[in-house]
Amino acid sequence: MAMTLAEQTITRSDYTLEGTLLEVCSCGVLCPCFVGEDPDGGECVGLIAYHLDRGEIGGVDVTGLTVANIVEIPGNALAGGWRVVVVIDADASDEQHEALVAAFGGQLGGGLADLAGLVDELVAIEWEPISHAVEAGTGTIRIPGVLEAEIAPITGASGEPTTLQETMFSTVPGAPAYVSKASRFSVDLAAYGMSWSFEGHNAVQTPWRMEHAG
Repeated sequence: MAMTLAEQTITRSDYTLEGTLLEVCSCGVLCPCFVGEDPDGGECVGLIAYHLDRGEIGGVDVTGLTVANIVEIPGNALAGGWRVVVVIDADASDEQHEALVAAFGGQLGGGLADLAGLVDELVAIEWEPISHAVEAGTGTIRIPGVLEAEIAPITGASGEPTTLQETMFSTVPGAPAYVSKASRFSVDLAAYGMSWSFEGHNAVQTPWRMEHAG
């Protein structure tokens, strides 16, 4: 089910978005979902967050904002059936909020519509402060009272971060996906039956870009 608004006033369906995709989840390191395989234990719960370093949706500037999807995935991620709570950055204006929900909900078409098609149940759309301070696979993301994660990259023999390229979820050719570990990751959305806490599980961050001409 695509995300919807009771009323929509977005008149243009084009978008250009660029930033990072951050995944933190219940799988071990490395998450099989990120390369298109079945999740550890047969199911996955976690966070998929998009931080927009630059972005425009239908003429609306959304630069600097974050969209966080708190998800339950019952099997292979590409098979769909996702159950999702979407959190829109509280720094978004009414116009930006509407644009983000329309784009990431698939209403404007393009690649984001394909992603929205994986969602079977949209549980809620929340509007909360999101602190996103993650770069090259290290840092923190917080939604006060809802979510907290601290991650650090896995390093190789040279001390450099371990990276992947051309994964199932890569949208920037040749860009590195930083393989990381979350020292802590917790979600508290008991009202929606979504609460968990993990230590030492998967995190991956990669540059991300999505464009649609409308």
